[in-house]
Amino acid sequence: MLDNKSRLVLKILAKESSGGSYKIFESADIITALPKHYRTDSEGIRHILTHLERQDMISIKYDDDDIYCLAVLPYGFEVLENEKPKQQKKESKVSKLTIILSFTFAFFGTIIGVIITYFILKLF
Repeated sequence: MLDNKSRLVLKILAKESSGGSYKIFESADIITALPKHYRTDSEGIRHILTHLERQDMISIKYDDDDIYCLAVLPYGFEVLENEKPKQQKKESKVSKLTIILSFTFAFFGTIIGVIITYFILKLF
């Protein structure tokens, strides 16, 4: 399971590295690519990268004084791709709720309309 900060770092790494090849990253570059409210220090980046490596999402070839040579593994790309359908599922749940509510109100509106029509016809 990934927290938001780790997911953002993985997105940054996947965006910069192409096809799973190794690329050199500086922790300062990763920090500046993060949104302001998720920024951390180089030690925090080191912990996130270690966590991602333990989860087999990235492979770190070497790290030296906040300079990393790493590649995003296929599982890391898969995790990022599986994130998109979750957002689409939320949209479909909203549309299902809209359909159910629309049907319910239309059904009750029809019943009330029939009752009003019955009483109007009964008066005349």
